[in-house]
Amino acid sequence: MFKKVLIANRGEIALRIIRACKELGVQTVAIYSEPDLESLHVQLADEAVCIGSAASLQSYLKIDRIISAAEITDVDAIHPGYGFLAENAHFAEVCASCNITFIGPSPHAIRLMGDKNTAKACARKAGVPVCPGSENTVASETEALKIAHSIGYPVMIKATAGGGGRGMRIAHNENSFVQGFHSARMEAEKAFGNSAVYIEKFILNPHHIEIQVFGDNHGKLVHLGERDCSIQRRNQKIIEECPSPLMTEDLRHRMGKASIKLAKSVGYTNAGTIEYLVDDDLNFYFMEMNTRIQVEHPITEEVYGCDLVKQQIQVAAGEHLSHYVVNATPRHHAIECRINAEDPLKNFQPCPGNIELYYAPGGRGVRIDSHAYAGYPIPPDYDSMIAKLIVTASSRDAAISRMSRALSEYMITGIRTTIPFQQAILKNADFRRGKYDTGFVEKMLREGTHSI
Repeated sequence: MFKKVLIANRGEIALRIIRACKELGVQTVAIYSEPDLESLHVQLADEAVCIGSAASLQSYLKIDRIISAAEITDVDAIHPGYGFLAENAHFAEVCASCNITFIGPSPHAIRLMGDKNTAKACARKAGVPVCPGSENTVASETEALKIAHSIGYPVMIKATAGGGGRGMRIAHNENSFVQGFHSARMEAEKAFGNSAVYIEKFILNPHHIEIQVFGDNHGKLVHLGERDCSIQRRNQKIIEECPSPLMTEDLRHRMGKASIKLAKSVGYTNAGTIEYLVDDDLNFYFMEMNTRIQVEHPITEEVYGCDLVKQQIQVAAGEHLSHYVVNATPRHHAIECRINAEDPLKNFQPCPGNIELYYAPGGRGVRIDSHAYAGYPIPPDYDSMIAKLIVTASSRDAAISRMSRALSEYMITGIRTTIPFQQAILKNADFRRGKYDTGFVEKMLREGTHSI
């Protein structure tokens, strides 16, 4: 096992990794930008190193500074979390060249699957169904327009690097396509340091289902069921649940089998998530693979009774997949709400500022993953998510009731949050029946069927 791990991230995921390391008896090093000095991950790590200013390009995306911090603190490994450099193959290679273990898949696997365009080619080769679209990244507006015309509107413009809904635009005609093409490239460059995009056919109102896979360095690779991420706005997930209300045993088997086949074809190890679009006829299409831990990994942990982050560290250290993962079976039902510092009444405008009162809900089956606290200053420079509220219960109905109760207890003052909007979703009759797709939130907003 490693003696010391550097966490190349911030916020709740950095704190999540620190906690996993502490349970394994591993020391931790936090890195932070200047405005993150007061963040909890900085306070709870064994050591902390400032690596730059607020801008991600001058801090959390600065490979040389992160490696310098790792070398001066003499770490054995680096955990990248999600976002930032988590799916950067070059970063993983630099770690290896410095004799530091990258806690994640190999650079080769990241290069194949972390790049969405290359991943689609791998899926085609493995016989996994994919959406029609460009076979490579598209560099010019002229070329992009030709592809959009050939496959027909609506189309989706997608950044080939990163995730979290950044660098993604839907275009319904030529005018919106041109604007979306350039804005997607600019957003992707800012978020991931890579402006490359590709084009694919947009499937109207699909379900967004993802499969969790996990492999070790000894040839074992398994999947741990699905998560339903269809409750989203502008490609940003709001609520996730496991298992999916859409799922049948046959569909789970087919999607799980396809996911393992694809992961094995590229020699995948460690944690990964394969994302699909599923239509009303239960046909599924490969969308992308996240070669990292997911934001919504806690609901899989709660349903399958395992610790994915600890398992990431153990597998990276050369251990076999735990029997708790290999033999994991689903139990109960889990729902996650992403609590964002945003104002739902002002088109979900980010709401940075100082948290005055912070009281988190508790009780049976309630879990909070958060770096927020009373007095915490939320910087305007990063993602607006400040917490993940996860509940687990014996059934979906019970989980919805528990989440509604927990949200009603969650008190955060000084800023606006998405809590009232999530409460409205949970009251929606269609959501409670499990009758929703990726267009659910926009339809709710358009029809004014929510009450905040």
